[in-house]
Amino acid sequence: MFYYVLKYVLLGPLLRLTFRPRIQGLEHVPEDGAAIVAGNHLSFSDHFLMPAILRRRITFLAKAEYFTGPGLKGRLTAAFFRSIGQIPVDRSGRQAGQAAITEGLKVLGSGELLGIYPEGTRSHDGRLYKGRVGVAVMAIRAGVPVVPCAMQGTFEIQPPGRRLPRPGRVTIRFGEPMDFSRFAGMEGERAVLRAVTDEIMYEIMKLSGQEYVDLYANEAKAQQKDRSGSRD
Repeated sequence: MFYYVLKYVLLGPLLRLTFRPRIQGLEHVPEDGAAIVAGNHLSFSDHFLMPAILRRRITFLAKAEYFTGPGLKGRLTAAFFRSIGQIPVDRSGRQAGQAAITEGLKVLGSGELLGIYPEGTRSHDGRLYKGRVGVAVMAIRAGVPVVPCAMQGTFEIQPPGRRLPRPGRVTIRFGEPMDFSRFAGMEGERAVLRAVTDEIMYEIMKLSGQEYVDLYANEAKAQQKDRSGSRD
């Protein structure tokens, strides 16, 4: 209930007024039934802007840190994410990826929309990074379409390190649903998962116009940190 109060009464109208989102391809998002919306991830604001413009409710797999922060701010953040139906996923340890897949399949099994950022984390420099194969596992195992999505302008309004977004115009683009039913039963094949994930990332790249980097985002961040440390 609170999800729809936020969407239509509290947060949604404010976001539309502040960021005046241009929306393209919304007709590609299925009106009913399970589907995955796979997008690029440029800003913390992405969590709010995409759900605000969708006609249907969408559930994201959110990092567990949003639910475990200390103090009043941490409790408020956790309460907010729970109220809008987001699912905490622990990204540490060997079983992290499997936990995310399990939770995502539950959402899809209920016939709902699942939002996922295949890069696994926000881009630190605005470029598009290599996708994790979990999105392919879920798409093949659940037998659902994947709708590619591209956010444009959110990196500029709220780059990494900025607490609050600045007013600005953003664009949200959705591509045609991608059908991977030809790979049914092959979610255990690593080469298939890589190929499907790369195909999804290619569509996101076409929609977003971002430069693509064939490297995982967390690895790129670590390399940048190492280079910065070596100069100190």
